[in-house]
Amino acid sequence: MPTFLSRTVVILSLVSFINDAASEMISPLLPIFLTATLGAGPAVVGLVEGVAEATASLLKLVSGRLADRGWNAKGLVLGGYSLSNGLRPLIGLALGWGWVLALRFADRIGKGLRTAPRDAMIAASTRDDMRGRAFGFHRALDHAGAVLGPLLAFALLQSGADLRQVFLYSLAPGVLVVLLLLFGLPPAPAALPPPVAPLRWRGLDVRLRALVVAAGGLALATTPEAFLVLWAQDRGLAVVWIPLLWAAAHGVKTLVALPGGYWSDRYGRLPVLVCGWGLRVLMLILLAFTGTDVGLIWILFLAYAGSLALTEGAERALIGDYAAPGQKATAFGLYHMISGVLALPGALLFGGLWQWAGQTTAFLVAAVLTVAAVLALLLLAKRPAA
Repeated sequence: MPTFLSRTVVILSLVSFINDAASEMISPLLPIFLTATLGAGPAVVGLVEGVAEATASLLKLVSGRLADRGWNAKGLVLGGYSLSNGLRPLIGLALGWGWVLALRFADRIGKGLRTAPRDAMIAASTRDDMRGRAFGFHRALDHAGAVLGPLLAFALLQSGADLRQVFLYSLAPGVLVVLLLLFGLPPAPAALPPPVAPLRWRGLDVRLRALVVAAGGLALATTPEAFLVLWAQDRGLAVVWIPLLWAAAHGVKTLVALPGGYWSDRYGRLPVLVCGWGLRVLMLILLAFTGTDVGLIWILFLAYAGSLALTEGAERALIGDYAAPGQKATAFGLYHMISGVLALPGALLFGGLWQWAGQTTAFLVAAVLTVAAVLALLLLAKRPAA
């Protein structure tokens, strides 16, 4: 175990590992369940995925603010994980896509409660010069869980279970998440006593403002991974291989996330962000024009996954670096909120373009919007502080 990791980082990383194993038993199969089992179209897939990401947006800001004002951060984290893992498996009982939408809505409420307090706990328990690596480690274990989940789903499908049964079986690792939090996570450090200074946009560090704006632009340019599953299936990949492809993608993310965080500690947050987001643009263009070669499908799916993971540690570490004391959880909440609010129109845009203008157009528009986000980061980060 790396020596720079505190007990808080280790426990929260293990929690993310197990939670993602439970979540990713469902996620790669959900677009197929919606379209093949429940008869929904690509636009509905975009709606469900967009709502799933946007639902928690306001709660991420609220829960971050509550943590900064002295609410029990461990309690917020525990409550969020408990809600998600209690309701998410019930997707297996859904009779229509509206049921799936409602349960994904509830699942993301749980994510909204836990995300900002969790990230603030990681930032608070880590030295400044190790923060990128700590967040990189957390993201690596998160993705490692997302490798295990699809493998479990694949094993269950191979043993004769149907999609609904796979979803219900995800309750088992969810129970382990709650037990680990209850008995393993130490209490959060005491927050500054209220009243806490309000979070004002012009009072934020210019690099933090640039990140929030650019992250919002990336959310608007979102290419939900559910659509990458449909992309692979449309090009001839059999359904039985989807969980393995999903697992391999998160295996790549696991390998990339920790080095990405380390590089941001060594070379700076902004250079890693620009390189990672630029790589994402290239992948989107290649996805737009790829044919039906199975090997190339695997390569591009995995390369796109790596481009996503490369910047995860740097983004979160930058917030921990430049958010003011007593406002870190709120700043994490703001970052996640902006990304989530714009994820819904982004997913609807991508799904609508896919359904009515074709896949190529959808991927190219996403690439153009991603370029705009990179330019926004570069321009805004160089502005003098107000």
